[in-house]
Parts: sequence; structure tokens; C-alpha cells
Amino acid sequence: MFQLGKTIVSEDILEKEFVCNLSACKGACCIDGDAGAPLTKEETLILEEIYPKVKPFLRKEGIAAIEGQGTWVTGTDGDLETPLIDNKDCAYVIFDGKTALCGIEQAYNQGLVNWKKPVSCHLYPIRVKDFTEFAAVNYDRWDICSDACALGKELEVPVYKFVREALIRRFGQDWYNELEKVAAELKDNPSPKRR
Repeated sequence: MFQLGKTIVSEDILEKEFVCNLSACKGACCIDGDAGAPLTKEETLILEEIYPKVKPFLRKEGIAAIEGQGTWVTGTDGDLETPLIDNKDCAYVIFDGKTALCGIEQAYNQGLVNWKKPVSCHLYPIRVKDFTEFAAVNYDRWDICSDACALGKELEVPVYKFVREALIRRFGQDWYNELEKVAAELKDNPSPKRR
């Protein structure tokens, strides 16, 4: 772990490799798990505002879940998150054949909304936990992403480079530039415990 501004960052995001492999996993992260995508308070307001433009992209099951539960919910742990369909799929999930995609992102790609998707989805496999004085930035290992780890290793793409755009979106360009400096220093001077 190392500190970067008001963040505590796991070295795993610099050392582990990852590239989403949708052809292998079929977007399983959007349909597996026991909770919706984590949201910030600001994002709940955005979802409320853009829902009418996103709705035409969604499945009837997703629309029913959202209209029954709301555009966002408070999870069992008190965190804000996207609603689920029957405690499984994210309500915003759509399918292209057997591959899960994000209905919000489809509306974004069509130019109908200017918000790509929740930053927690954009950042994955990085998870950020906000505390009073700092944010913890960690690599989230999930067995459904084993193909993404294999592809990342094959292509030699570290996690932080794979989610570059999302990290800049969340923390800013200056923060990301500093992260790159730390990555370069670690690569040039690995400590014995990191080998």
C-alpha cells in the first residue's frame, strides 16, 4: 500500500494484469453477485435525471425492477446501489446475444446522455471505499474474471492502465500522472518483497 494524495492505494493495481474479455465472461459481473453496482449520492441524482432517456434501452424486467424499487436503492449494508432484477441481474443490464451490456452505456454511446455509467462499474476491477479522511483504492479479485486476468497477462496490461479513463474520471489527471510515476519507480526499483 502507498499513499497518493488523499488515497491509500494497493500495489496490486500496479502489479496485477487485467483486460476485460467479454467474449469469455459474457459480462458476468453485471449479472452475478448479491448486490447492485455501488453508487455515490451524486450518481443517484444523475440516475433519476437520465432514467427517461435510458429507459428505451432497457429490458422489460429491468424497467419493472426500476419502477418498482426506484432508479437506485439502499442495500442491506446501507450502501447506495443499482436495483436488481430478482436479486440477480442489475436492472440496467441488457443483452447482445448472450453478452450482458449496460443500458446506460448504450444510451451514452448513442449521445442521448452524457454520463457513461456508474464510476464503480467503469473502474472495475478496482473498488474504491471512501472513508472520512481518505479513500482506499483496491484491486478486487473475483473468480469470474479469471479470463480477464489471463488476457491481461498475455497482453501485459496492468490493472491501472486498463482502467485509466475511469481512474482519471474518479480522481483527476494529476492523480493519475502521480500514479504512473509510482508505477515507474516500482518497476525500476522493485523491493525484495515485491519480486
